[in-house]
Amino acid sequence: MTQKAKNYWLMKSEPDVYSYDDLVKKGSGMWDGVRNYAAAKHMRAMEKGDLCFFYHSNIGVEIVAIMEIAREYYPDPTDEKGKFVAVDVKPVRKLKNSVSLKSIKANPKLADMVMLRQSRLSVAPIAQDEWEEILRISGE
Repeated sequence: MTQKAKNYWLMKSEPDVYSYDDLVKKGSGMWDGVRNYAAAKHMRAMEKGDLCFFYHSNIGVEIVAIMEIAREYYPDPTDEKGKFVAVDVKPVRKLKNSVSLKSIKANPKLADMVMLRQSRLSVAPIAQDEWEEILRISGE
């Protein structure tokens, strides 16, 4: 079982652009480039020590790992207008088994997940019971 965090999140990245393995190779990374106001609002709410699912979007479409917020939000250096933020993340571990979008959609306990209701959102909160259910599905 993972440590207790204050908040839980899901963060999406296309694995051919930035994968969990890329994060592991670097040891930590800046999560930048988010240009959606709702997603940026979620990033502003993140606290150091919060846990996040790393979701591979477009290719794989599955939750593959857990990462931790290592640094709370700061101005995104890739945003020339200064409206958006970045956070730093560090890897925790790969899940025993990845959890596909198909299995998330098929699970009634996960029907209210923000990522299902707002599928285009790249950063979304996860309720503790949803977090625990995804861990259970993954074999953790």
